[in-house]
Amino acid sequence: MDSNKKIILPAEWAEQQFVQLTWPHAGTDWADMLDEVNECFVNIAREIIKRENLLIVCADTDEVEALLVDIDLSRVTFVEMPTNDTWARDHGGITVFEDGKPVVYDFTFNGWGMKFAANHDNLITRNLYMAGIFGDFGHKNCFDFVLEGGSIESDGEGTILTTAECLLSYNRNNLSDEDIEAKLKEYFGLKQVLWLEHGYLAGDDTDSHVDTLARLCDRSTIAYVKCDDEQDEHFLELKKMKKELRQFRTSDGRYFRLIPLPMADEVYFEGERLPATYANFLIINGAVLVPTYNSPKDEIAKEQLQKAFPDREIVGINCNALIKQHGSLHCVTMQFPKPI
Repeated sequence: MDSNKKIILPAEWAEQQFVQLTWPHAGTDWADMLDEVNECFVNIAREIIKRENLLIVCADTDEVEALLVDIDLSRVTFVEMPTNDTWARDHGGITVFEDGKPVVYDFTFNGWGMKFAANHDNLITRNLYMAGIFGDFGHKNCFDFVLEGGSIESDGEGTILTTAECLLSYNRNNLSDEDIEAKLKEYFGLKQVLWLEHGYLAGDDTDSHVDTLARLCDRSTIAYVKCDDEQDEHFLELKKMKKELRQFRTSDGRYFRLIPLPMADEVYFEGERLPATYANFLIINGAVLVPTYNSPKDEIAKEQLQKAFPDREIVGINCNALIKQHGSLHCVTMQFPKPI
């Protein structure tokens, strides 16, 4: 990397140009519940298109277009290519600004530590660049480093929040703690990395992605999952996570304002507890899309997030379909910022 360049990893709340969805198809693990997950994706797409452009990576454009009834397709770009799955947050490119110019960093995606096939998904960002989808955005191969978008949260001012469980996984990079942090600082021009040592969700395949647990909402606010049930298996770990969050400081030395989100009600599928979480929301232009689970807690989560985002509309989207494959709303999206 050129150490003389000024690099900024924008926050998710920065103005966006478009959001990427990688659409489910019959060749994915969604095959047995395709109608159910398609409905969820359509609802996500509809809310995004109201406010900004949408990129849809898919196996068959005609099939997806037929689902998007009463939706302004002039704001949608379709690109057909092979895909393994739908988790755009993790196989999607991560955009930075290098001396003010947007550049899409293309990290290696290895199926969350080689748990699942990713041979097609690892090529999506490169294929999109080759197809000219990123326009004036630059593109940089970062294949020497395994990194998923769901594993990092940026304040846009040189701080990222992440989890040790994920980034220090040997099946990803097999580097020391110091080397991982040095890589992050080099790639993203960081001042500090805030490491969470605690917190997890049962049924999570990602090794505790931070976007399931704690989220930066502005440069001094973090929304986090809080568990009040002492009998719940998550109680102690999430309590320890809160203690860590209370000790973190912003880059200018202030403690963060912490906004608790309710621990989602238990959801089981085929005998397994699923990683339902309200922290897996997506910030878009003028709104926050919040996963809901047909629970009274849905409204509590929305009310809490309204405190974090007083100037944005809070929109709930039923994501019971998504968690059956162990992810949620933020996991299936990736935002691309507007050029400065």
